[in-house]
Amino acid sequence: MVFGLFSKEKSLQRTIERATNKLSQQADRWGALEKLREDGTDEALLGLCKRWSITSNNQVEDQQEKAWVVDVLTAKGAVALKPLGRYMKSAPQLSYALAVMGAVADKAQVLELVDPILADETPGYTRDPERRLDLIRWLGEWKDGGADAAKRLVPYLKDFDQNVRVAAADAIADADPALTADALLAAFLRPEEESGRFRKRIAEILAKHKHPLGDHAATVASLLIGPVAGFAIVGGVLQER
Repeated sequence: MVFGLFSKEKSLQRTIERATNKLSQQADRWGALEKLREDGTDEALLGLCKRWSITSNNQVEDQQEKAWVVDVLTAKGAVALKPLGRYMKSAPQLSYALAVMGAVADKAQVLELVDPILADETPGYTRDPERRLDLIRWLGEWKDGGADAAKRLVPYLKDFDQNVRVAAADAIADADPALTADALLAAFLRPEEESGRFRKRIAEILAKHKHPLGDHAATVASLLIGPVAGFAIVGGVLQER
């Protein structure tokens, strides 16, 4: 009995290896991917997820296979969430996994999957920001996110990476200003901030929401140079010239 189980596990691992071999012929990968779908166990579905992490030589085939995996896991529904969560813990990129999650998970399930990733992707330096960029952009588009998404995104206004900071600002641009405007203003005023692009994006958002600058107006005015020279302070709020 133990030998039979061990043999089945080895067979499954060989199937996963064929499904994720970027040098294989597409027909061989398709066959292996189909077997994993039919198996349907957590390990098999995790194996399907791993197909997203490799890039085959033919770009068209590569995209076809990755999109097929998205469709298969979406069709599996909530059954796919456990292996999806395991995959997302260490996946180099999250966009495909997030597409499945968004299609099959309710709000509580989304937060249960997202929060451990955010805990591992705390704002600061990282050699490769792709994971947090994927997640930030997804949260910004999440229709059910609301305040839950906004409060998770605000800390990334202080991230080391400029692209991450800009993505975070983009993601909260339409959120309730009561939750985000003060943090955006603080990021704009941060003395060590060197990105004119980031400051301009913040200025656009603050101007859109007519957020009062209060006692910070004079300091903001002194920073309206370079990329943000197209803004002025009128009536205590930012306004595009």
